[in-house]
Amino acid sequence: MYGLGILKGMGVTLKHFLDTYIEDLRFLGKGKRTDVAFNLRQGGRNQRLGLFTVEYPEEKIAVPERFRFIPFLVINNLDAEEDAGKIWCTSCGICAKVCPPQCIWIVRGTDPETGRPKPEPEEFYIDIDICMNCGLCAEFCPFDAIKMDHDYELASYDRTTHHIFDKARLSKEFRYWRSIAPTISAEEAEARGGWEHKDVLKEKAKASRAADKAAGAS
Repeated sequence: MYGLGILKGMGVTLKHFLDTYIEDLRFLGKGKRTDVAFNLRQGGRNQRLGLFTVEYPEEKIAVPERFRFIPFLVINNLDAEEDAGKIWCTSCGICAKVCPPQCIWIVRGTDPETGRPKPEPEEFYIDIDICMNCGLCAEFCPFDAIKMDHDYELASYDRTTHHIFDKARLSKEFRYWRSIAPTISAEEAEARGGWEHKDVLKEKAKASRAADKAAGAS
């Protein structure tokens, strides 16, 4: 019979519409936007209750670990025993060279005493309006100093200044990277030989060899 499918579809829609209000009453006084209520509404296909669409921005679905948005710069934890807050970037410039839209620019630091370049950026900028979130800068970085952030809520009314991130705004502690990407950071640490930066690991290995040599000579 013509129109029967339409009637069935409208019946399903009406049922969901009424369920939305019935389930709202169920969470009355308990909080509709708690984690428990959200998980119930987002249950399996046959377990979803009431309104199961995500009410963004009040509600957000957790992003996958490999989700990537704009890059950020890794620095040592501010309470680290060695080189607290030291930036991992050595200002080699590879990220800026491989960046397809050319949204990265770096000012290399110089030693004030010798005037020679030092392995640390004086300034580091990324224009997030131009960044295409490809992640090539992070993939090509030989020092694991650039990672892709999960923060995607960056809109503002001022694109001229708020959307050009400087070194201070881009820098985030290593523990932040471990918190948003625990599996990937563990794989990288295993490949590096430890949780610290490559330079710190080299210094530790050098000190260990020197100690062993001194112990052998005595």
